[in-house]
Amino acid sequence: MRRRRRAEQDLAQDGGPAGGGARYLLREKLLSIGDDFWIENDRGERIFLVDDKVLRVRDTVVIKDAHGNELLKLQKRLLRARDTMAIERGGDKVATVKKALITPLRDRFTVELEDGGRLEVEGDILDHEYQMTRDGIPVANISKRWFRVRDTYGVAVTPGQDDALVLAVTVCIDHLTEHDR
Repeated sequence: MRRRRRAEQDLAQDGGPAGGGARYLLREKLLSIGDDFWIENDRGERIFLVDDKVLRVRDTVVIKDAHGNELLKLQKRLLRARDTMAIERGGDKVATVKKALITPLRDRFTVELEDGGRLEVEGDILDHEYQMTRDGIPVANISKRWFRVRDTYGVAVTPGQDDALVLAVTVCIDHLTEHDR
């Protein structure tokens, strides 16, 4: 409990993680059909390129590093009972992002990790005010409050996380909810 409270305080201070965590800048309504865009760090440096592959049978998004190397591939799964996207690294599935069937008070997603772990995502997804946790401990905060620029939101990732994977989950959620906007 003490560890969870400290992690939440770290994320809350100055809008981002303490102790070396990273903050990234994303644009709202990220995935307009065919749009590629950069994810920048809090210093304005282009870190990840999000490449939306329009001419595919199913929705496919590729996240590349600043040098154009493919890091992760995101693919929407067809014919599922609920909205689902798979995240692959080097041809191997690393995670599956699923929208919750029933969300009475808050939007919810679960992320099943292939290593057996699980991430929970909860909050106001459409307004980009939500938190990602693992076993109740914050992994990332997603918020529009940190920026005065319109249509912009931030992702604050706690230290020791796989930043590319956390950002991929954020992009998946944005992609899965774009029809709700």
